[in-house]
Amino acid sequence: MTGILITTLAQRPELTGRLWDMANPWPEFALHDPVSSLLYPWMVAELNEYVFIATDGDEVVARAFSVPFALHADGRGTLPARGWDQVLMWAFADRRSGNRPDTVSAIEITVAPARQGRGLSHLMLAAMRDNARAHGFAEVVAPVRPNGKPAEPDTPMEEYAYRTREDGLPCDPWLRVHARAGAVIDSVAPLSMTISGSLAQWREWTGLPFDAPGPVRVPRALVPVHCEPRHGHAVYVEPNVWVRHPLG
Repeated sequence: MTGILITTLAQRPELTGRLWDMANPWPEFALHDPVSSLLYPWMVAELNEYVFIATDGDEVVARAFSVPFALHADGRGTLPARGWDQVLMWAFADRRSGNRPDTVSAIEITVAPARQGRGLSHLMLAAMRDNARAHGFAEVVAPVRPNGKPAEPDTPMEEYAYRTREDGLPCDPWLRVHARAGAVIDSVAPLSMTISGSLAQWREWTGLPFDAPGPVRVPRALVPVHCEPRHGHAVYVEPNVWVRHPLG
């Protein structure tokens, strides 16, 4: 893609403060996961060789985060049901305790809204894979947030994730990008991200009333949010799809 430069923050630390310059394509509620609030600053500060930024001239057009962690440490060995939240916490714990990492996990690939649909996400994924290989890793894993799933919030992820087209590729566009890059689906992470908030917070985040008990369909959520007016809170438990990228 002509004019696009993708590097790690370790290579261009002067761009650290510009990671958040581009328009935010994420729904407001997704910005309130407590694990991300704690560990995104840590990734930028301590793992800048696994954080990526893409520019077109002076414009920031994409960013990506990944983390090395010890998947095969004692008591682990399988990709966790708690997905995104768990792998971030494992990476943080491993860094603090000195556990030797054996795998890299993708955490986020975000493309500026005006640049979406042009193949930039594929380039960011390729850069992440190449970087992991250069650091000596044999596998990248990813708790994928399928971008077509919000259109079917009531469909179980176990059903949605494994749908394929006539050519054998996943029906979901973002899973398809991973498959074309060589990934295979490992499992569903049913508890990948948990976001809880008061009813007032959910009203602020979504503009919805949150005044009736039960499931609330929120735009851009993968599954409904569970609302408990009697207890004054609502909880969103997002499922993701673990994929594995061998780097051999």
